[in-house]
Amino acid sequence: MFLFFKIFQEGILLAIQELWSNKLRTVLSLMGISIGIFCVISVWAITESFQAGLKQSFNKIGSNVLHVSKGSWDFQKMSTSWWKYMKRPNPNFSDYEHLQKNMKLADLINIRAVKMGQKLQYKGVEIDNTFIVGTNYDFAEMFDLEVDIGRYFTREEIQMGKNGILLGYEVAETLFPSASFALGKEVKHDGRKLKIIGILKKEGESILGNGFDGATIVPYNYFRKYYNINNPKLEQIISVAGRDDVNLDDVREEIRGGLRASRHLKPKEEDNFEINHLSLLTGMIDSLFAVVSIAGFLIGSFAILVGGFGIANIMFVSVKERTRFIGIKKSLGAKRIYILLEFLTESIILTSLGGAIGLAAVYLLLTLGNHFIESFNLFLSSSNIFWGIVISVIIGIVAGFIPAFQASELDPVEAMRS
Repeated sequence: MFLFFKIFQEGILLAIQELWSNKLRTVLSLMGISIGIFCVISVWAITESFQAGLKQSFNKIGSNVLHVSKGSWDFQKMSTSWWKYMKRPNPNFSDYEHLQKNMKLADLINIRAVKMGQKLQYKGVEIDNTFIVGTNYDFAEMFDLEVDIGRYFTREEIQMGKNGILLGYEVAETLFPSASFALGKEVKHDGRKLKIIGILKKEGESILGNGFDGATIVPYNYFRKYYNINNPKLEQIISVAGRDDVNLDDVREEIRGGLRASRHLKPKEEDNFEINHLSLLTGMIDSLFAVVSIAGFLIGSFAILVGGFGIANIMFVSVKERTRFIGIKKSLGAKRIYILLEFLTESIILTSLGGAIGLAAVYLLLTLGNHFIESFNLFLSSSNIFWGIVISVIIGIVAGFIPAFQASELDPVEAMRS
């Protein structure tokens, strides 16, 4: 063991000596490794960061929640059968009531209708790019909606369709000098007055947008008083959160049976609705990012290959320059394995240094990127650092093995004569 560490220490010293004595040659050779590692790890890190940010945004939809709509979240199915899905009826209040009355495995059931591009006014101030959500009492609990100022609707207000409204943080900041000033005031929407009972907590930017910061929320029964909820252009969704002690597939089947009964579908008729889950989106994202990661690796591999040839060239030259010393060592009893390990260690040190430079460049890139990107956080994970080091070591072994093997096979007498 002591001898091994001695060889390792000597390899490090010789590698440093090689770097110092042949600066230009070493820098040019290490650039290939550094650029290769930078390309591969930067693609992996950016992909992983984007994927994490996207999944974090998706988690707001609810990981244990099933969503009923007329369209599918499977983009491939939608692209091939778009017209079929568009002809379907939207989930409606009758569907919601049937599920609420008959479902045994559901913990929460929510219906919501969304109308985009709405205009709100308060005195002389106006905002015209908000969206209004008409929903029920379970909405807040199902999607972890947090009210920063004021309160959420009571069950009675939801049931009676009171003219109350919750404002997203951005909407409140636009209409009023401060969010706290908005509480209790009345805003106008389509000529009707709505009393502000609460301001939602600021969510900030995410990959999917700014969440409910630009939203307004009213009771569903108020919403359907003034809008045609049977309009196919109006987006309506029913969401069902299953109980913790039941399988989500069982909840799906119960929803399917309930909707088929509500819509009086015959046994052989196809479902005219879709039951979507978060896994549909995350599965497609994982597949897409896997392809991106492979592409990044292939692109970086070319630079790594060039760098590997550069390291091999350095090692061949190093063996040539130290042939006499190798002969002396072998004549004094150094075994072939020790000579092999000495040069392999030197090669690994060189490629590891190149890899470290590449990883440092990736870290700087991600740090700089975080100053310009607000929707998600760029980070260099421990797994990416690990793979950067592993790839560097593997390249060092591959690039240095043949020169090291040749050095270990030298005849001592011939080597000392060179």
